[in-house]
Amino acid sequence: MALIVPDDDCSFCAYLRGDRPFTVLKQLDKVALLVTREQRGVGHVLAIPTAHRPTLLDLVPDEYAPLMELTQRAAAAIVQAFDVEGVAVWQNNGVPSHQTVPHVHFHVAGTLPGGGTDWGTVPRLSFDETDRIADRLRPHLQTD
Repeated sequence: MALIVPDDDCSFCAYLRGDRPFTVLKQLDKVALLVTREQRGVGHVLAIPTAHRPTLLDLVPDEYAPLMELTQRAAAAIVQAFDVEGVAVWQNNGVPSHQTVPHVHFHVAGTLPGGGTDWGTVPRLSFDETDRIADRLRPHLQTD
């Protein structure tokens, strides 16, 4: 049985192609970091493969290490840039697990004051606001 994934067009691929605006914090050959407009934690970013892969099960072996490395680098940058006490990392596969975009992605977010992340409705930030988050994180990403 195959996982049930969202059947929408892939917004992440459109962002990487430059077809739709979005704050791309870092783009490398196989992976990228996006600053999400729905900040569920402090400095919330998404680590994604640059090739379209609907779920974690669709990744190819040479994407595993770069994706995990970028996820770790994002977590370290969030800690350094925002002085948070914790970092949450989560990833969903299939509609029943609440996957909303048909492109594998790891959420990386600093915990909120008091702990945890916000699972409720959060405001959608402007691109100016997500660009400011990227500007704050960028100096803390390890160099390539």
